[in-house]
Amino acid sequence: MATEKKAFVLRIQPETLKELERWAQEDFRSVNGQIEYLLNDALRKRKKQSQPTANDEPAPQSDT
Repeated sequence: MATEKKAFVLRIQPETLKELERWAQEDFRSVNGQIEYLLNDALRKRKKQSQPTANDEPAPQSDT
């Protein structure tokens, strides 16, 4: 089953777009595919950082 993708307008500096075009070409992706890849990667990393690990201790509670 294919998921429906939401289209939206992105305003971007011309220099940034040129760099994205070069990067996408190096990775054999379209610019849209490259942006989607980068966003998904950033979201994956953010989720990993926000998950507590077994070594994390809860903050001490104040009795004041």
